[in-house]
Amino acid sequence: MKTKAAVLRGAGTDFEITELELDPPKAGEVLIRYVAAGLCHSDEHLRHGDIVPRFPIVGGHEGAGIIEEVGEGVTRLSPGDHVILDGCLPDGTYRFHGGGEDFGGMCMLGTFSQYSVISENSAIKVDPDLPLDKVVLIGCGVPTGWGSAVHAAATEPGDTIAIYGIGGIGINAVQGAALAGARNVVAIDPLANKREAAEQFGATHSCETAEEARELITQLTRGVGADKAIVTVGIVTSEVVTNAFNAIRKGGTVVVTGLADPTKTTIELPGAILTLFEKRIQGSLFGSGDPFHDIPRMVELYQAGDLKLDELITTTYTLDQINQGYQDLLDGKNIRGVILHDSA
Repeated sequence: MKTKAAVLRGAGTDFEITELELDPPKAGEVLIRYVAAGLCHSDEHLRHGDIVPRFPIVGGHEGAGIIEEVGEGVTRLSPGDHVILDGCLPDGTYRFHGGGEDFGGMCMLGTFSQYSVISENSAIKVDPDLPLDKVVLIGCGVPTGWGSAVHAAATEPGDTIAIYGIGGIGINAVQGAALAGARNVVAIDPLANKREAAEQFGATHSCETAEEARELITQLTRGVGADKAIVTVGIVTSEVVTNAFNAIRKGGTVVVTGLADPTKTTIELPGAILTLFEKRIQGSLFGSGDPFHDIPRMVELYQAGDLKLDELITTTYTLDQINQGYQDLLDGKNIRGVILHDSA
């Protein structure tokens, strides 16, 4: 079958809208019609060249949709199931093709396409009455941020938590820290709209600069320091990691969730302070959680009104507007942008 998709042909290029051929599902795979896809900074890393995949590639890894067809041996899913995505194709082959080339898919999902073929283990079934254009965010941004606070940072009631960078990940670290019972949640971002949003999602304080945040944290904790700091900036630098490291107390933890060029050194810290103060640096991928456990839990929190999703979405776009969506992300206009796919 044919599918309309947004693809990257190389680093430093814009997304190109094109029509691709899509193979039918093999054993253990399903054909999905995407309803919505989130605009995550991870895809911008590919476009910008911070992370270089095999090109050409269909972008998008945060998605939700409806199963259209299942391959041989699929038992967990059936046609008509509504699902949220997370996962990969295990056999290393490709399902998208065009112009004699094989196209990969971001995280083997390719949610910037109307249709895709994915592993059944990449899809988690949800109730059919849930709005897929909202719960799509539980495919990446929400669990990554929420889990950074709840799992990786292990936030406890009464903690003081500092969060550096309030985008689609950081805003959900704010939600996670607040839900976990943190006494102080300090959001740090240079943009006023991001700081205002953080306070609506559970931050007790917000600061424009790291210096301002450190002074505030010193006052709030009577000189002790933050229990944990979470780094969720769009592109991680040595400076922001150092600022987070300096803000935490003895025995505190810095969780690094944001990404940067893997060939660059972005953590440079004084080893003596690391040792003498027993501070910890913790990396976190997908919130250090289990999607099959965490995604259903977050759906329940959303249904109960304890987890905000609708309010996260700043702007919606068509697939043809994807480059504008990413420009808005880079300009700091959005907490989260979402692509709504055509139903055709």
